Amino acid sequence: MNAVRSFVARRKDAEEGFTLIELMVVVLIIAILIAIAIPQFLGARQRAQDSAAKSDLRNALTAEKTSYTDTQKYTTTTATLLAIEPSLKWNPTGTVQGPTVSVGDVQTGDSNVVCLQEKSKSGTMFGIADIAAGSSAGTYYIKDTTGASVCSTTVATVAAFPGW
Repeated sequence: MNAVRSFVARRKDAEEGFTLIELMVVVLIIAILIAIAIPQFLGARQRAQDSAAKSDLRNALTAEKTSYTDTQKYTTTTATLLAIEPSLKWNPTGTVQGPTVSVGDVQTGDSNVVCLQEKSKSGTMFGIADIAAGSSAGTYYIKDTTGASVCSTTVATVAAFPGW
């Protein structure tokens, strides 16, 4: 009988679990990991929103170049652009999310400069411009983190765009 009592007494003393300090350390480690992960997630979200706007602009420029190939002039007619690229929400008035189009001239009346801009959901305004002819011919990029309009159809201004 003494052996049973001795066993039960030892069993009561052997009960173990986590101490409060151990639990607090685990909670602290989890809190530190969360503090590191949340800003990374928010940054990834902003980058994704910006990338979506840039992708829209590249697709819009492709539609503009398709139109240019047909007519030898860029167009601001959203119906024409919508027929070429129906997946974009073309934005003729600047009131919805989507590319806004501006067209200008290299030489008077030739409509050889196009500038497209779109504000991403993060608030950054992105612009892409293309000069079809002349010594500055090429594609140029610009952004404004305050969300201000960035488009220009003046060749000298477009050629000075700093990039994304």
